[in-house]
Amino acid sequence: MKIKVCGMRNPENIQNLIQEIKPDWLGLIFYSKSPRFVSEDVAETIQSIQVPKVGVFVNENIDFVLAKIDEFDLSVLQLHGNESPKYVQELKLKTDKKIWKVISVDESIDWETLTDYLGLIEYFLFDTATAAYGGSGKKFNWKVLESYPFEKGFLLSGGLDEESAKEVLDLFHSSPQLIGVDLNSKFEDAPGIKNIEKLKSFKNRIIGGT
Repeated sequence: MKIKVCGMRNPENIQNLIQEIKPDWLGLIFYSKSPRFVSEDVAETIQSIQVPKVGVFVNENIDFVLAKIDEFDLSVLQLHGNESPKYVQELKLKTDKKIWKVISVDESIDWETLTDYLGLIEYFLFDTATAAYGGSGKKFNWKVLESYPFEKGFLLSGGLDEESAKEVLDLFHSSPQLIGVDLNSKFEDAPGIKNIEKLKSFKNRIIGGT
């Protein structure tokens, strides 16, 4: 089970995270309305970090996305808004970075609406539907994912906390396309500042199968 820790922006906190947790991905939010928005002031410091960095964007113009790739040395582009397959296709023509498409889940998912993304993205990421585009600390009903019809891997987000490890593992057993989790607001002491001990507890439970 891979781990992405999102909403990072404090260099010292990031270094502690890398040393103690060794996440598979580091998430950087470039949505200006988010309390975890990453300022260009820390770009040079974050750029040098060797952990693969995921840039989170919400309905941004492509030139802005391309600029952040260079500024922060991004490896993955996570599209968290209403970006269409046409948008994703245009973006792919201008960069070789991997692309993830976030699907905001309310009560159900119309799987047919996702088929046009399949050949364009690396993974889907399922998150709780919210007007703020994530960071709500709320879970959606994971049972909707039990009917996931594609072979493509996906990540799980939305309200995950220390106690979620067993539920995550249960979902993995019924939906083996689940390749990782996206951890954010429930592991924070303040927006953008992660509690390393809470993250360590979650990781240990995932590894231990509890």
